[in-house]
Parts: sequence; structure tokens; C-alpha cells
Amino acid sequence: MRAFMDFVGRTRGLDLETYDDLWSWSVRELEDFWAAVWEFFGLGDAGDYETVLVDRVMPGARWFPGARVNFASFLLGRGDAASPAIVSTDESGVLRTTTWLELRSQVASVAQHLRERGIVHGDVVVGYLPNAGEAVIAFLATASVGAIWAGVGMDYAAPAVIDRFAQLEPKVLIAADGYRFAGRDIDRRTELDVIRDGLPSLDHAIIVPRTAGPDLSAGWTPWQDIVGNDCEYVADEVSFDHPLWVLFSSGTTGRPKGLVHGHGGIILESVKQFVLHWNLSADDRVFWFTSPSWVMWNLQVGTLVSGGSIICYDGSPTFPQAQALWSVAESTQATFVGLSPGYLQVTSAEAVVPSQQFDLSHVRAMGSTGSPLSAALHEWAREALGDVPLWSISGGTDVATAFVGGSPLVPVWAGEISVRCLGCAVEAWDADGNPVEGELGELVIRLPMPSMPIHFWDDRDGSRYRSAYFDTYPGTWRQGDWLSISDRGSLTITGRSDSTLNRHGVRMGSADIYAAVEILPGVDDSLVIGAEQPDGSYWMPLFIVLSEGQDLDDELRNSVRDSIRSHASPRHVPDEIIAVTGIPRTRTGKKLEVPIKRIMQGVSAVDALKVESVDRPELIAEFERIAAEFRGREH
Repeated sequence: MRAFMDFVGRTRGLDLETYDDLWSWSVRELEDFWAAVWEFFGLGDAGDYETVLVDRVMPGARWFPGARVNFASFLLGRGDAASPAIVSTDESGVLRTTTWLELRSQVASVAQHLRERGIVHGDVVVGYLPNAGEAVIAFLATASVGAIWAGVGMDYAAPAVIDRFAQLEPKVLIAADGYRFAGRDIDRRTELDVIRDGLPSLDHAIIVPRTAGPDLSAGWTPWQDIVGNDCEYVADEVSFDHPLWVLFSSGTTGRPKGLVHGHGGIILESVKQFVLHWNLSADDRVFWFTSPSWVMWNLQVGTLVSGGSIICYDGSPTFPQAQALWSVAESTQATFVGLSPGYLQVTSAEAVVPSQQFDLSHVRAMGSTGSPLSAALHEWAREALGDVPLWSISGGTDVATAFVGGSPLVPVWAGEISVRCLGCAVEAWDADGNPVEGELGELVIRLPMPSMPIHFWDDRDGSRYRSAYFDTYPGTWRQGDWLSISDRGSLTITGRSDSTLNRHGVRMGSADIYAAVEILPGVDDSLVIGAEQPDGSYWMPLFIVLSEGQDLDDELRNSVRDSIRSHASPRHVPDEIIAVTGIPRTRTGKKLEVPIKRIMQGVSAVDALKVESVDRPELIAEFERIAAEFRGREH
């Protein structure tokens, strides 16, 4: 980051002393900022493109017309041939290392196979794979030939896979026969036959052996037959906005939307985010616990632009013991570790001090995303992990990067996000579209970003794209999060604006309640919703998951109320506290606040959510029962 700041100052004749100086310039002179990124990272000469940005319009911004790029080719040229590129591991603890030379060779071989099968620009290749090196190779081979990649993890059942893939009409399926989770081998061969039958557009299927063995129906080409051929790596140059991949929305309330991102935008965001903001270099080894179903998998692959390596872990985060991920970080000598707030909460609740139980001396920085990171978890991390910055970041599937996050030039404040990312014109707006500071507003992006979707899949007139982000403030991207920006530039995200608690006209974020509740002994997890009722009343229940052996007695109820009152405000105290078996989440770890709210308002679960998108669908019946009991009362 400092080297880039010096480069900008030297080449643009600017006096930039602080990160805030650099950020302000990056959004004020947006086109020159991205031109500087292009130059600094050696993406080509200025003559390689006609202009940086045709027009500052959203949606529909056109970036770097005339440029010819390829994400896979750029990435594969970043590392030293003999150095590790991918370290794959699982619950066995066995490490499989793929060097940069081996990665390039295997990608070349698979890409050649795809060409031989007639795959051309714009064709779709889909992957039903675990988080392992084979998934990375398959994706990079697909990108190398100008085809479009889409993947999901193997925890998805066949109907959920078909729901996502069928709309893409893929030509090739690359799948594993199974995966290992929580000490068990999960055989997916039956699912594979169902998936193939549900994708009539398929011309070819490739099988990656993992656990189950060779007993498959006819028509599968073994992975080992295509990955070891000795051939030259060849990448097809494509336009800046040529589709790279399709990422799927959670699909919680309807058919998953396919978000299409372009090669060039992902290249630019990758070098900016991972080399500048995360300060990654060829010496770094990145371990982010993720799945191919989640955008963080794509981002972890993107960190290879640093020339370092990534750790692909396929397994449970809590097997054979709750601290499994710290064990992976130790055994792989990870330098950058990414974990969800939920996992950090599990670790802190067990009173474990990871830096004492595991050798984490290689870890120099950490990241967390998926939900707001509380001040209590930040403070716990400082005690339990030592002097390691823990950067809370927020962005998402929508843009395949972060809007807000950390910077090596700026401190971390407990419970806050340090900075607005370079080139991201992030503001908090009130209902009338006026910027606000020091109070909650809608998180908006005022100017285009290169990694915004080029379009939604099968959205010919762009209406679904516009409806998703631009209906509230025409021409300005609305993310759907509540944001507060402090006078020092740090930020706090309090939750989704579509699930905001609005009690008697007072807006409140659910994150404040979670922070107050989940620090209490006896409480493992929580979910709060505010449900407007037909008679005009407002019901705000708090659902909590009790620790083993804990009862929901008056003492705990009072502790919960007192903690919320003292950490948030009396207005945040719920109407009821209800013990539940568990808190349902999306498969990417987000609490199902909006669907549970709708169920509590009398909407059937079938209409409120798609069961296939829920991590523990068996929990939904419990919330339906609670909703029915509430509606049966006099209120």
C-alpha cells in the first residue's frame, strides 16, 4: 500500500500522506486511480485500451474498452515455478502441495482437453466439487479457454445443484464422487446421476475420484486421464468485460440469481484488494475457510495474484474437535487466516486461547466476513491471538470483492471496519438520498466499480439487475446494509436494511443485540426479528440457543435483558426470549432474519424461503410451530 501511494504521488505529482488522502483521490479521480492500478501492476501499456471508463453510469459502466486480458493467464504468471501454489488438505491432516509449475501444467492439460471437446468462448463449464486443488485447476482451465465457470460445493443436494446449473445450460460437468465431512465419507454417486439427468445440455462429464471408487454409470471421463498430458499452456485473450464466472445469490426466497462478472474487473479488484489492502506477497500463504458455493472461494483463488499460495481445506470446521481450523492454520503455516464471526464466537465461548494451544507464529493478519464482527470478538482476538490485525470486511457475491475492510496503514478499532476500500465511493444515505455521518444510513456506492456484475444471467432487459440495486436510488448502487461512518472514517455495519428492527419508528440494527447476547455464558447463538402484525402491533422476539446443560430460567432471561440494556439501549430489549434448537442460516453463514420474520408474520415456510438454501432445514419446522403458537394468542 505504501509503495502504491508513493507511486501515485510520484507519477501524478500528488502529496499523499495518509490512507484517507489516497482514498479521497481514488474516488475523486476514479479513472486515474484505476489507470494507476493498471500501470503499477504491469497489466499493460496505456495504449492497450481506448479509455479507462466510457461513462460514470450505473448500471452499464464500460471499463477499459479495447483491452485484451485473461484472468487465468495473468494469475498463472505471478508465481515462482518451484514455489507452492496450492496446499490441499482435509480432516486426515495430509497435505498435498501443487507448485506453480505443476499448477500451470495441469491447467494447460485440462484446458487442452476442453478445447478438444469443442468448448469455445461463452460456453459454460460447471463444477460440483469440494474445496480442493482440482476445483482451482478446473476453474482456471475454463477461464483459459474463454468459457464461463460456475461451481457449488458438494454439500448441496441434487435439486439445489440443478436449480443453479440448469439455467446456465452447461456443456461440461466436472464433479467429484464424494467428499469427507465430520469423519464420514459422503458418497455422492447417486446424486451425480440425478444431476446429469437434470442437465440435458451436457455434452461431457468428468469425474474426480475422492472417496467412493470407480462404480459409476457410463459416460464419465476420469480426471486423471486429462490432467497429466504434457502440453504448452495457451490462454485465449478476451475483452475486459468477457464473462469469467457466474456466482449465485443465496436463493433464500426464490430461484438463485446468477451474477456474471468479467475477467478484467476481477483482475483489477484482485490486485487492489489482495496486494494493496491485504498486503499479500509471494511469501504469504492464505487460508480462508470456505466452500466453492461461496464467493470467498473465488476470492481465495484470486489471492494467488500475490504469487504466494492458498490452502484448500475440505472438511468440518469443528471435527475432530471444535478448534480444527486453528490446527489447519498451524499445520499449513498459514500467514493470513480468514474465519467467520460465528467460528470465532465458538472458539471464544470455549475459553480457548489459540495462540497458546497452537503454533500460530506464522499468522501476520486475519480477516472476517459474513456478518458483523462485534467489539467483544475483536477484543477477545486481541487477547487470544496476540498482536495480529483482525480486519472485518464487507462486500459480497454482488461485486466479488469488499467495499469496506482493512488497510495496513490504518489501525483496527474494536467493533468497527477500518476503511472504505480504494476506488469504492461508499456513503451512508438517508431515505431522501442525503449523505449522513455518525448515524445509520443505507450503504450506497456512488460511483461504478470494475467488478460490478456485467449483467445477471438470463436478464435480457436488465430489469432484475436494476431492481436488485438501483430501484431505491436511481443511478446509485444500494447494497441493502445499514452503515454508520464515524468522523475518523471508520465504519460500522449493523445488519441488513431489509431486516431492520423498527420499533415505534426507532430503527435498530440486529448486530447490537447479537453483540450483547452472545458474550453471555449459557448462550451459544441468537437471532432477533421485528415482525409487524396485521393489527398494527409490533412483535420483537429474541431466539437463543442455549449451551449444553443450560436452562432458560429467570436468571438467564434477566441477564440477557440487562446485557442488551447496558450494551445497546432499553429500546433494544426484546418482547420475548425464546429458546430454540438452533439458528438457521444460508449456506454461506448468514442468519435467516428476513425469512424467519416472514414466517412469524404468518407466511408459510414454502413461500418464505427455499429449503435447499438453508444449512439446517430441519430447524424451520420449530420456527413455524412458534409462529403458530404466537398467532393463536390474544395480542
